[in-house]
Amino acid sequence: MAIKKQFLKSKPVCKVTFTLPMEEAKNAAVIGSFNEWDQKATPLKKLKNGTFKTTVDLETSNSYEFRYVVDGTTYLNEEQADSYAWNDYAGAENSVLSL
Repeated sequence: MAIKKQFLKSKPVCKVTFTLPMEEAKNAAVIGSFNEWDQKATPLKKLKNGTFKTTVDLETSNSYEFRYVVDGTTYLNEEQADSYAWNDYAGAENSVLSL
């Protein structure tokens, strides 16, 4: 798993690339406070090497909670998250991205 942040000089936006190595998975998505936790809003594209990847433009000066969803049922946190936050609704921690 990996997160890459690319801050833009021209506007208050950061291009965030989410990478998830999951060769055995059929599909994956990133859900979070930036897309209203919608599994269909931000799918990850499966590359030939079995890694899933997508890039999202997010407003800077914010924090976002997120998780990965693999095959619609498995929820994973990002190992390289800036921090983690407990979520009572899910009964689990969410990854936090601070921009």
